[in-house]
Amino acid sequence: MHIHLHTDEAGRGAGLAFKMAERGGRGSGGHGSLDKSITLPPDEIFRNLENAKRFAIDIGGSLTKLAYYSTVQHKVARVRSFDHSGKDIENEPLYEISVQEEITARLHFIKFENNYIETCLDFIKDHLVNTETQVIKATGGGAYKFKDLIEKKLGLKVDKEDVMTCLIKGCNFLLRNIPHEVFAYQKDSDTEFRFQTNHPNIFPYLLVNIGSGVSIVKVESEDKFEWIGGSSIGGGTFWGLGALLTKTKKFDELLQLASKGQHTNVDMLVKDVYGGACQTLGLSGNLIASSFGKSTTADKEFSKEDMAKSLLHMISNDIGQLACLYAKLHNLDKIYFGGFFIRGHPVTMRTITFSINFFSKGEVQALFLRHEGYLGAIGAFLKGAEQDNPNQYSWGENYAGSSGLMSTSPDVYPMQRTRSGTFDMFEMDRLERPLVNLPLLKDPSTYIPDTVDLTDDAMARKYWLTCFEEALDGVAKRAAASQPDSVDAPERAEKFRQKYWNKLQTLRQQPFAYGTLTVRSLLDTREHCLNEFNFPDPYSKVKQKENGIALKCFQSVIESLDSLGWEERQFALVKGLLAGNVFDWGAKAVSDVLECEPQFGFEEAKSKLQERPWLEDSYSQWLERLKEGPPHKCALIFADNSGIDIILGVFPFVRELLSRGTEVSVFHCTANI
Repeated sequence: MHIHLHTDEAGRGAGLAFKMAERGGRGSGGHGSLDKSITLPPDEIFRNLENAKRFAIDIGGSLTKLAYYSTVQHKVARVRSFDHSGKDIENEPLYEISVQEEITARLHFIKFENNYIETCLDFIKDHLVNTETQVIKATGGGAYKFKDLIEKKLGLKVDKEDVMTCLIKGCNFLLRNIPHEVFAYQKDSDTEFRFQTNHPNIFPYLLVNIGSGVSIVKVESEDKFEWIGGSSIGGGTFWGLGALLTKTKKFDELLQLASKGQHTNVDMLVKDVYGGACQTLGLSGNLIASSFGKSTTADKEFSKEDMAKSLLHMISNDIGQLACLYAKLHNLDKIYFGGFFIRGHPVTMRTITFSINFFSKGEVQALFLRHEGYLGAIGAFLKGAEQDNPNQYSWGENYAGSSGLMSTSPDVYPMQRTRSGTFDMFEMDRLERPLVNLPLLKDPSTYIPDTVDLTDDAMARKYWLTCFEEALDGVAKRAAASQPDSVDAPERAEKFRQKYWNKLQTLRQQPFAYGTLTVRSLLDTREHCLNEFNFPDPYSKVKQKENGIALKCFQSVIESLDSLGWEERQFALVKGLLAGNVFDWGAKAVSDVLECEPQFGFEEAKSKLQERPWLEDSYSQWLERLKEGPPHKCALIFADNSGIDIILGVFPFVRELLSRGTEVSVFHCTANI
């Protein structure tokens, strides 16, 4: 096994090639040899390795998951306002935006086959610069097997951690920090995954870990959990019996056989026993009465595919029934499944889902985790980072550096990487401040901020992806123009354009890659890609200009509103809210107007609106409620960077509320004003 580094014509060290050759026997003959080669850019795998601070590793039977913490330096836009009180400010800037360097924390998780572990350790060793790590936390069944190799290659002491403790810690961490981590699998649906909204209180829940056997753990809090049951019939049973029945030694190949099989050729069904459904017991005729039951009477050979499928159903149904019984016994309605038996394979998720639905009579859903393969590595990392208390912060997925959830259908996307011989990446950035649920929400667990689910709505998805694609060249040009003094800005802008374009193409084929697809998540992905290439805000100059114009118009807008009667003023305020938002819609028609008419402003936007332009017209009822008396409290939420809509639309509205004695609360104001 050896490692090749090669450079592009510009000499920037663009490639990392892993190559492994296995020879089948002694001598010089090449017969029976296996040659595996992968070429991937190193900055797409072990990113920011030179700034790595702490490591953890989870080694399973076939896959290794590496975790490390790094610091990332990137540019951020900062606002500084000027005090012009008592001065003539006609031609003076009201504030300025400066770009500053900032260092933030990032968590990296990388998954690869155990075949590549020595090559990867060599690469890490050669590129570590200032690591503070003296110990590497390790978990998983392979931690003991590879202990000496890790210590020799990295010069770090291996400290083993309990597997189950790491799994629980990793699961809790993901449930708290990733909004669309949990999904239910849907057979024969346009979208394979139905993502769940995270409940503010993630406890209690049942974790069913299906490895060689099955462990069922009840989790009640961060540090309180107990093993309540399990079974020796698990993934190892499927693998072992499957190998005996089909002579297939590889787990993934066994699942592939099962996906092509028809279990009814091997299993005895209820209708085979009763001639149809069993009405007395309320059992459908298509239910399995006896796994492998037909093999006792049929005088024929069964196909490998059919036997693999029958075996998969037998073991999945057994696990599903056990999980349901334990959930009912402990009054739990959340069951999360993980372990190498799951690993995102459609046939396993489908059979587990059916089993849970059948035995719970539809009362409990089988739930899976988008990043379940990383639970052990995350937990081991957290055990090693307890002195830094990472749980006191909020973390968010960095879409620019994460592979995303792969499609479970091999035919969905021909460019998709196969599961074997591949590297999978997942990154999380520490957020500037802890995130909390809006305290004024009646029920945070049912609140969904996005009005359109693009994962489900194919027409809306096609429309919005096309909008973002068509706008991409303009965004890249704005990004380069926002840093006129930077020589490499055009080159970085082009790299941003290529990366975001690739993300959009992935989302066309796999809209579920990063959870529920929404317009907001498309904007987040674009922002992450911009930040990746050090463009904190391509529109900062435009917004500064807009804000300056809006602030100078503010007084005249207020005077115009004050001249109106009360009822006319309420209508004008509402219309002003909508007119201001015209500048932030991003619709192509609005963009075209702004390009053709540079002087197009707030008053022009109001004149373009229909008389009552809202989709659901409840204005009259709202006005009657106001006449009865103003609300005592009002929540004002800014999630916007545009100036005209806030300054000329929102602020006059707030002024009106305050004048009537309403208490206004402001949450997360991000406007550059």
